Amino acid sequence: MNDNVKKEKTNTKSKATAKEAEATGFSLSIYDLAGKEVGTVDLDKNVFDGTVNKALLHQVTVMYQANKRQGSASTKTRANVSGGNSKPWRQKGTGRARVGSSRSPLWRKGGIVFGPHPKDYSYQVPKKMKSKALISSLNSRLNDNLIKVLKEIKVESGKTKDFAQLLNNFKLERKTLIVCNKPDESLLRSSRNIKIINLKGWQTINAFDVLSYTNLVITEEALTHLTERLKQGVKQ
Repeated sequence: MNDNVKKEKTNTKSKATAKEAEATGFSLSIYDLAGKEVGTVDLDKNVFDGTVNKALLHQVTVMYQANKRQGSASTKTRANVSGGNSKPWRQKGTGRARVGSSRSPLWRKGGIVFGPHPKDYSYQVPKKMKSKALISSLNSRLNDNLIKVLKEIKVESGKTKDFAQLLNNFKLERKTLIVCNKPDESLLRSSRNIKIINLKGWQTINAFDVLSYTNLVITEEALTHLTERLKQGVKQ
């Protein structure tokens, strides 16, 4: 009985917290490169409301994965295989089965029946769906407390060890998507040898990018621009 009462109280508290967040809006701490908190940022309620549309995320994710397919698998039919111009033996009198070509699909080195051929698997969904899917993916990471906001991100030395130290400051041990305004050459060079990192600008990220990585690190400037981009995308 006591355990049930405790569970009910916990559920009640979580529901109350969610309602408070929905009413007041979400806010995130802003950190410097050393991992120290230097301020907070209030998130736009029109974008970061905690709502996750799983059906939409699935639909858009399938689209992005289909668009990545090369579609270059190819096989040769009996019309494309070389040889087989003449009848191997006469129709009657040999005791063997009748056959018209040595490139029959029944024969070794013959053509392939119903094999794959080059195909374009790509397709698109409406832009508004893409924007809403990106919003849902961001809210999913927000609900799991997996978003960190940095004042700025830069590695002037361009060395991998300095970028790795930045990750250690925030204890980022799993796959991480880093979103900034415009990655410079030194930042790209210092991060390219770290397998768990993907560095992107706010202009190009999509829902599939966010869902493919456990953690999301974004600069304050990029967060502002991304919020405006999503608000405009939903209005279209």
